Amino acid sequence: MSVPTIIAALPFPAIDPVALQLGPLAIRWYALAYVAGLLTGWRYCLQLAARNTVAITRTQIDDFLFWAIIGVIVGGRTGYVLFYNAEFYLAHPLEIFAVWRGGMSFHGGFLGMVTAIALFARHHKIPFLALADVICPAAPIGLFFGRIANFINGELFGRATDVPWAMVFPNGGPEPRHPSQLYEAGLEGIALFLILWFLVFRMKALEKPGVITGAFLAGYGIARTVAELFRQPDAQIGFLAGGVTMGQILSVPLVIGGIWLFMRAVRLKS
Repeated sequence: MSVPTIIAALPFPAIDPVALQLGPLAIRWYALAYVAGLLTGWRYCLQLAARNTVAITRTQIDDFLFWAIIGVIVGGRTGYVLFYNAEFYLAHPLEIFAVWRGGMSFHGGFLGMVTAIALFARHHKIPFLALADVICPAAPIGLFFGRIANFINGELFGRATDVPWAMVFPNGGPEPRHPSQLYEAGLEGIALFLILWFLVFRMKALEKPGVITGAFLAGYGIARTVAELFRQPDAQIGFLAGGVTMGQILSVPLVIGGIWLFMRAVRLKS
């Protein structure tokens, strides 16, 4: 009689998704991640604006914070509805507004942020790429906090694996899985932040509008594509043709557009 193979797994740190309970009000780590990302990113943008060759004032950065909040939330929710669960929300349209139940998309949030930057830049007569180059380096900060919150919630976990650091997630069945949220926090958050920091503070890339934005687009697209190799696809979608995922498909335009923008900006004279 064969002996079943037992795969060791690290214990999942069961952290309560609710960080603070104030009577009927539950403050979740996921909400705090958004707050931390936006506020920390805002402070970082103030430093970047001071180094930009195009005049962007502190007041304008302060004012843009509100636009960023609207762009991220509205865009992120809309993207999730359209890209990941359109059939469900067509049948239950009121659920679209129940954002506290989860369901946000980076690619949708990205489109919302692009819209916010475009409208704000036009209103204040700021070159679009000049403003985008100041905002993009701060985005990995929010991505890092968001992925950590995904990990705390035990959501967006990875595929089944036998690596020594695999974990059994509460909602992921009995199989040990990749902690793909931590992979994404490292790639989309820490690694991408350091790359953009190097371009800004060592290569003085803000002097060539579009270099930072192009590097962010391509960098995120590549990081997300790699991370998706370990992440379990959303149950309602699964794998698409050829074994690719929705996240990988949505990242292709970012990689192509980012490389094009980066090369175009590098070739332009200062």
